[in-house]
Amino acid sequence: MSDMIQPHVILVDDEPDVLRAQGQGLMLAGFKVSLFEQAASALDTIDGSFEGVVITDLRMSGMDGLELFRHIQDIDADIPVILMSGHADVPTAVSAVQHGAYDFLSKPFMPDVLCQSVKRGLERRRLTLENRLLRSRQADLESQGPLFGNSPLIVNLRRVIQQVAETDVDVLIEGESGTGKSLVARMLHDQSQRRRRQMVTLDCGALPDLDHSTVLYGAAAGSNPATAMARPGRLEMAHRSTLFLDAINSAPLAVQHKLRPVLENREITPVGATLAKPLDVRIIAASTESLAALAEAGTFLTSVLFRLNSVTLRLPALRDMREDIPLLFARFVSDACRRLDRNPPPLSPHMWRRLNEYHWPGNTRELRQFAEQCVLRLDGNFSILPDPSPVTGALSLKSRVNEYERAVICDALKAAAGDVPSVIEALQLPRKTFYDKVTRLGIDLQSYRRPS
Repeated sequence: MSDMIQPHVILVDDEPDVLRAQGQGLMLAGFKVSLFEQAASALDTIDGSFEGVVITDLRMSGMDGLELFRHIQDIDADIPVILMSGHADVPTAVSAVQHGAYDFLSKPFMPDVLCQSVKRGLERRRLTLENRLLRSRQADLESQGPLFGNSPLIVNLRRVIQQVAETDVDVLIEGESGTGKSLVARMLHDQSQRRRRQMVTLDCGALPDLDHSTVLYGAAAGSNPATAMARPGRLEMAHRSTLFLDAINSAPLAVQHKLRPVLENREITPVGATLAKPLDVRIIAASTESLAALAEAGTFLTSVLFRLNSVTLRLPALRDMREDIPLLFARFVSDACRRLDRNPPPLSPHMWRRLNEYHWPGNTRELRQFAEQCVLRLDGNFSILPDPSPVTGALSLKSRVNEYERAVICDALKAAAGDVPSVIEALQLPRKTFYDKVTRLGIDLQSYRRPS
């Protein structure tokens, strides 16, 4: 099956006959081509996410091809630009290639020569964008870390995600705000067979009040006076990839009704079109509320719920995995120190009271913000905390976690006057886990017990 969204070729030439002839040749070769007689008009359609190749003549009125190439380099130096030139312009074209242009073709040339250059350029652009996407996703996974921990809830969740990701079933993710629903959706996509294509996100709580059909389904060419060219909708953009319906619980009923046939039939009909297009897509939806409860209350369509929840993942709140809080806090402090070029903060009583006693309604997102405040030496009222003690050597993440855990346990022992059962209950740790940590961290329990 061919892709519904093809890599894009932009062709620029101020000679209309040449432009049409070359454009037709590229279209016959199977490329999606946009034709422009003015370089400035072409430039308006290009941004850093552009997936295709730009072909431009060098000598044009107004903005010439060399100036267009320089502007494109400012936008993204990795966008392949193919220059077409007459014999007299060869030295200029060669210089441009030396400064980053992808290729140049000296006129006249055979159509096959241009097609081969375009194919190579499109493949190079695809690999560039794919590598960027993988790097950014890996950075996000390493830095955000809501699933970073050793509690049974998180260990089991990671295992289930790995199992589900390898299938192609639709998934519903439920969890409070800040528990990492978007990250889980990205993990599911990145570990699936669809990972070579970018996941498309639709924020169901931020859709425009009007024109839902065009936003979702797109519009056929000529469907209205303002639509001269076909306009793909968000659903079509996710063809052969993953569609992430974020905040699905906030979707208006009108949007739910428009999503229902897509979920049932996996096809869309753009506004103004007479034929439906097949849609090969995996759906992942996220909700901060129970969709079953919303359906029972009549604010969510039961038919949509039943088609979304083939598999339901429920993300735990941070307060339900307190044993992971020191580990996550250490991770976020380490990330913030690296990003902000700061030294680790001193371990103050204020920090430990907050970590041990606070219920974290904002979950992992709030914990990350608190770690950044600590690194910036700001307390909850954004007052300056004391300067940190000089750091004599860089501590590994494991060393920082051990230091934090030791401080938490010692603080609890001090507050409980060495009463171990009270400390185990307060820290919500299994008895064996508590004693393992005490042994590993070298904590002398006897020193905290008050003499009778």
